[in-house]
Amino acid sequence: MINLLISGFMIMIIMLIMIMVIVIISNKSFMDREKSSPFECGFDPISSSRTSFSLHFYLIAVIFLIFDVEIVLILPIMIIMKYSMILEWFMSSSLFIIILLVGLLHEWYQEMLEWVN
Repeated sequence: MINLLISGFMIMIIMLIMIMVIVIISNKSFMDREKSSPFECGFDPISSSRTSFSLHFYLIAVIFLIFDVEIVLILPIMIIMKYSMILEWFMSSSLFIIILLVGLLHEWYQEMLEWVN
């Protein structure tokens, strides 16, 4: 029991020494405050939050989320093929891919994928 307490005490002392050395060695300054602040789409975090917001950033974020969810839904298609009939699998995966392509074409024609306005 004494050995366990001595070991725990020594570990605590070593951790405190390491933390003190890191604090002394670290090169923090007032200029690093801007680097450690959260980045929100190019807005100044100190200014008013009621400034105008570009709709383009919002659309890009929504498109990213949609494609991200689509990838999560597409990945298990190969595993599902193993456990279902080929015709069922082909029809369901084809329908899913067609819906995705129609959505992509709609976004393309609405010019949501254009980076330059």
